[in-house]
Amino acid sequence: MTTTLRPAEPLQRNADGTRSRRYRVCVNSRPVGSIHLRTSPFFGDTVAVVEDLRIDEPDRRRGRGTVAALAAEEVARGWGCRQIETAVPAGAEAALRLFESLGYVHRNRGMRKRLGDVPPELPAGSVARPMDEDEFARWAVRTADEYAHVWTERGVPEAEAHARARRDHERLLPRGRDTENMLFSVVEHDGTRVGTMWLALREEQAYVYDVETDPAHRGRGHGRTLMLLAEAQTVAAGRRVLGLNVFAGNTPAERLYESLGYETVRHTLYKHLL
Repeated sequence: MTTTLRPAEPLQRNADGTRSRRYRVCVNSRPVGSIHLRTSPFFGDTVAVVEDLRIDEPDRRRGRGTVAALAAEEVARGWGCRQIETAVPAGAEAALRLFESLGYVHRNRGMRKRLGDVPPELPAGSVARPMDEDEFARWAVRTADEYAHVWTERGVPEAEAHARARRDHERLLPRGRDTENMLFSVVEHDGTRVGTMWLALREEQAYVYDVETDPAHRGRGHGRTLMLLAEAQTVAAGRRVLGLNVFAGNTPAERLYESLGYETVRHTLYKHLL
């Protein structure tokens, strides 16, 4: 029996400049599932995204999903894409194994934690204050460069990585330090600056976009202090869920977040298309 993809709609040209198309997964013309393929709103037409791959229960565990994912790669190559990625919800172990078996590599994972009603206290000797204008200017340049570097380490061409860094900062911080619902903090310990944190307040939760201990002060527990500050600011703002992203391979950060009770909600994986 032959598993193929058949278009379920015309090719869509979206307002954000991306293209997308839904397909039926068929076995000898019999529909057994669906897949949604699009190009990335962040990296443009060079990166394809498997948005959703579903195989109907009676046809699972027969290799249909594997063939459908491989066929999607061929479609992406035809679109001129050089890379393909997908996001897998936590707990979807079969989907995770499928993409890993096809050579997809872990890029990052989304994590979150539900908070209580009482904000945590910072350790003795640690205090937080808002980042001033000069500090913000230096921080913005440094974090944009570091953000781009992280993406290039994970297979994104350098020019595209820097373009994404610029776009993301422009989109998220249209008014710089004064952008509404964005908090930029400096933590000091015994009068010495030890790290910075960027927290975004969203409608129902908060999100840590950047947390960094200054190089000279790493390995002394200040990363935990910065995260406690993020939790305290989240609770003070009336939110009870705090989310974040951690890149694969950042073992100290992964261990810190897990020790603080953060749970994985999503895995993002990618693959180069040869």
